[in-house]
Parts: sequence; C-alpha cells; structure tokens
Amino acid sequence: MPAPRSGVPGVATPAAGPNEFPLVASPRAPSVRRRALAALALAAALPACRPAGPSFRSTDVTGAEFGRDFALLDPDGRTRRLADFRGKFVMMFFGYVQCPDVCPTALSRAVAVREKLGADGARLQVIFMTVDPERDTPTILRAYAAAFSPDFLGLYGDLPTTQATAKAFRVFYQKVPNGASYTVDHTATTYVYDDAGRLRLAVPHAMSADDLAADLRTLMGAGG
Repeated sequence: MPAPRSGVPGVATPAAGPNEFPLVASPRAPSVRRRALAALALAAALPACRPAGPSFRSTDVTGAEFGRDFALLDPDGRTRRLADFRGKFVMMFFGYVQCPDVCPTALSRAVAVREKLGADGARLQVIFMTVDPERDTPTILRAYAAAFSPDFLGLYGDLPTTQATAKAFRVFYQKVPNGASYTVDHTATTYVYDDAGRLRLAVPHAMSADDLAADLRTLMGAGG
C-alpha cells in the first residue's frame, strides 16, 4: 500500500516494492560482507536450542539475550519501558524522521498489518524509536508517528541513551555526510514482542504485510 504523507516538511514517503531494501537502510548499496556479518551477529545471539514451538516466516528469536528493555521518553517527556505495554503485542522499529524510504515503508507496512488483523489489530502497539535525536524533536516525532496512526508511539533519548539502547538491541546506525546535512544508515529490522513483554521475532524489512500479519496471528493464537 502507498505510504501515507507524513505532514512533516521535507519528509519523503514513497511506496516501495517488497524486496527493495537491505538489512541496513542506506542510500548506498551495502556490501555483501556487511549483510553476512549482521546475519551472523543475530544468529550468534540466539540460544543453541529451544523446545519446538510455533513456526514463523520471520526469524524466531525467542530466548535471545538482547532487546530485553528500554528507558526512553515519549513526546510528552514521560519515561516509557517495555513493561508499560504488557498485555499488548509490540512492534518496534528504529529509524529517523528524515529517512527517505525505509522508515515510511516499514511504518506503512505496520498500518497494513493492523488492518489485516481486524479486531486483533487493537492488541498491537507500534513503537518508532529515533536514532536521530538531534533533529527529531518531540514535536516532530509526535507528528511523524501520528501521520501513520494516532496511536503509533515515537520514542527518543539523548545521544548516550540512544547509543546504549541501539547497542542493547543489536541495532547499527551511523551518520553519513550528505552535503551540508546528513543521512543515517541504520538497521532496518522490526522487532516483535509478545503480550508478556518477551522478544519473539526479528522481521526483515522485505517481508510483506500479509506474511507479517500471519506471524502475528500465529503468535497471538499461541497465547504469547
């Protein structure tokens, strides 16, 4: 589905095909080595074995040692943690407001997923954490998230908190000079938590809304 317009000046929101974007969102094509290292890092963080469970199209990261919690601010200045969303399933994505394609595409997919879930869509909370807190002020972050859905939540931290949170979630990001400004290379994976606050899925950017909705139905039906 086309990405909605953000309503924030200078923010492009083009639609994208299902296989256009790599693991790391970047205006430059990533190297094969970067992709391989990112995949190996994710695989190394998973338990060596686990009991048989539901089958997913996303990467099942149940029991992973990373991404267990955060302490970030919402646009009203309140500190939010994963525990605040217990009882809901959470989709969490890291990006920035001036991202030209990957971020609006991921958030548009989240809109489509909620629609496909029907009544169960109300059980899903979408969180967008900025990796560009210098430009993404609370006012801008609120407007950007709300342009996709009124209850999508934008979160931010100061620079040290942003760095620490990204590290805790195995998220890469890096400023890339672009004339007088800059873009940000960043991991394009979406994380999914169950209603008990446990990290369950790592969703690749290229996954379709249909496949992601199917994974969420499976997760919801499994009782978390």
